[in-house]
Amino acid sequence: MGIFSFFSKDKKETLDKGLSKTKENVFSKITRAVAGKSKVDDDVLDDLEKILVTSDVGVDTTLKIISRIEKRVARDKYINTDELTRILREEIAELLTENNPDKEEGYVLPEDKKPYVIMVVGVNGVGKTTTIGKLAYQFKKAGKSVYLGAADTFRAAAVEQLVIWSERVGVPIIKQKMGSDPASVAYDTLSSAQSNQADVVIIDTAGRLHNKINLMNELTKIKNVMKKVVPDAPHEVLLVLDGSTGQNAFEQAKQFTAATEVNALAVTKLDGTAKGGVVIGISDHFHIPVKYIGLGEGMEDLQVFNKKEFVDSLFGE
Repeated sequence: MGIFSFFSKDKKETLDKGLSKTKENVFSKITRAVAGKSKVDDDVLDDLEKILVTSDVGVDTTLKIISRIEKRVARDKYINTDELTRILREEIAELLTENNPDKEEGYVLPEDKKPYVIMVVGVNGVGKTTTIGKLAYQFKKAGKSVYLGAADTFRAAAVEQLVIWSERVGVPIIKQKMGSDPASVAYDTLSSAQSNQADVVIIDTAGRLHNKINLMNELTKIKNVMKKVVPDAPHEVLLVLDGSTGQNAFEQAKQFTAATEVNALAVTKLDGTAKGGVVIGISDHFHIPVKYIGLGEGMEDLQVFNKKEFVDSLFGE
């Protein structure tokens, strides 16, 4: 069943606050662009295109959105600028729905997949370990038993940080000494979790991107070793991206999707940036569902990505 998909008032307020800089950045520009214009013409669309591109929506996704609006303008013959925001909102919502088609938000834990194995990937500094800790907290709060695996054995700080999170959340962690084989850590974690009938296993991995071949080999080895314990593991490969880096996040997504089979995304640090449009572009470009967005440092500030609420918050009710 899906878990923690209920969207509370507090979560809505956190989302509104977290996206406020993006909203102000994008829509103040749109307001200025259409000031004094009576209808949506080529000049207005050119201005809108520039605004979306500079808001890190991405060139390809922006052109797709503009093309959709052009078709509506051509069909309806006359669209005034007051309608532009409504149409833009509808087209972005439709785009997100196409790339995140699941009706049920968040992770689904099939009863026949126990433990449910999530391998988390991403470069250092994107909030990967913090995201793991917050995920563990959310799963535990939903009544699930969780094991963490510290398979980023190349950085002492990564292991130490994950240990702190395991203690804070109150879930067991499996770790080895620095420089140990990451695949060995993953094997031990799954073995322990399976013997203790855990519901969820979350495995951290090293965030190195300097050599794509080495990264690919390492992640492939970890996955192959996991399968010795849980044949269809990992069930999720979650790529964590820092939303505040804008187009850098696109490049990281390219690298990791080339190195391993990423099938879920978490976009973090959206609360401190005006580049929230990157969520729209990444979702559209890679056709990988955005599962989570990070909106702050608190335990509750990792939210299930709710398409409708995201667009409502971005545009205002």
